[in-house]
Amino acid sequence: MKILVVGGGGREHAIAKSLSKSPLTTKLVVAPGNPGIETFAKCHPIAADDVQGQCKLAINIKADFVFIGPETPLVLGLKDELLKLGINAFGPSKNAAQLEGSKTFSRKFCKRHNIPQPEFKYCTDIETAKKQIKLLNGYCVVKADGLAAGKGVVVCDTVGQAIAASTEMLEKNKFGNAGKSILIEERINGIEASVFAVSDGNNAVLIGTAQDYKRAYDNDEGPNTGGMGAISPAPALDKDLNQEIFNNIITPTINGMKLEGCPYEGILYAGVMITDKGPKVIEFNCRFGDPETQVLLPRLNTDLVSIVQKTIKKTLKDMTIDFIPQNAITVVIASKGYPGEFDKGVLLPPLKNFDDQTEISIFHSGTSKDKNDNIVSNGGRVLSITSIGENVQDCRQKAYSVVEAINWERGFYRKDIGKL
Repeated sequence: MKILVVGGGGREHAIAKSLSKSPLTTKLVVAPGNPGIETFAKCHPIAADDVQGQCKLAINIKADFVFIGPETPLVLGLKDELLKLGINAFGPSKNAAQLEGSKTFSRKFCKRHNIPQPEFKYCTDIETAKKQIKLLNGYCVVKADGLAAGKGVVVCDTVGQAIAASTEMLEKNKFGNAGKSILIEERINGIEASVFAVSDGNNAVLIGTAQDYKRAYDNDEGPNTGGMGAISPAPALDKDLNQEIFNNIITPTINGMKLEGCPYEGILYAGVMITDKGPKVIEFNCRFGDPETQVLLPRLNTDLVSIVQKTIKKTLKDMTIDFIPQNAITVVIASKGYPGEFDKGVLLPPLKNFDDQTEISIFHSGTSKDKNDNIVSNGGRVLSITSIGENVQDCRQKAYSVVEAINWERGFYRKDIGKL
């Protein structure tokens, strides 16, 4: 099969690597891709959110299907445009992608379908936000309604923090249109986990769990990021909890979207909090997570191309998705300054030395090449170092030994990923 993968980060590197291993794959093209991906697939410098450019490329290579990695092209309706051209695509439609594209849509949807979640207040002006913040004594979560690259969520302890976050979004335009409306949410407590399902619009199957590390620094301190590391399977979840989440969150979401006339197809990511009253939805994403994909797909035993085919053909019902029993962790090496200001174009140490490491994968999250063909940094999160091991301690030892050996002086990383 001829496959086009849209995207160029660590998630897409992991997706492309998994697809490349399938005996069904005859041609693999990634756009825009990155220096890590181009070692085994053809890359084209077309931006992920260039809907028309991606459509033209899919036509040119006669793609059998397009795997859409990031959220932005999904929210912009890339799948819808591809379907108009008669090209199959893996991912939700523009309407279904609202589950991630608008946090207000997501919260109201959950309310309509009795899906457990925190209480929330929708605000478009600072005075309404202040009233709700004071009602919650500042112990709340402030969220930009739209897409903000994983940075539009501020967990607050005080009234002052919450008002400052709300002001930055509503009045100082910190996230542009994404923050013109916000949610003030009840802050719930418990252990977080990420649960992933694949759906064909009618049925869903779990496709793994992970725990993400959102804060920039050790011990969950510092600002929220797109994710500084992950572990799979999620330590907080067991078979019973997985089933409870599937029954009370995943299934009602798939059924509700179908009932409302926008069947959900592709990957559904539910970020959940395990509270003393049971699992509650923190957020939905309409695609694989980053960096969770970097620990999910290396553990996947079932052929990813077959999963995509069954999704497109709407024959997922009763499919079993298998994983290897080992654990996986990924440690993100980020540019110093991230998630704030950081430099790009910084030379990275040679990475070829690590190609022969067993059970280690280096996924390129934010890299490019300079005019001399050297690999340089091109984003806040630069590399994801993933290891597989018999237990979490084994994973940690392997991953951190490579992170330390890379020894990139202009980068930083958390030292507590997978620390139980």
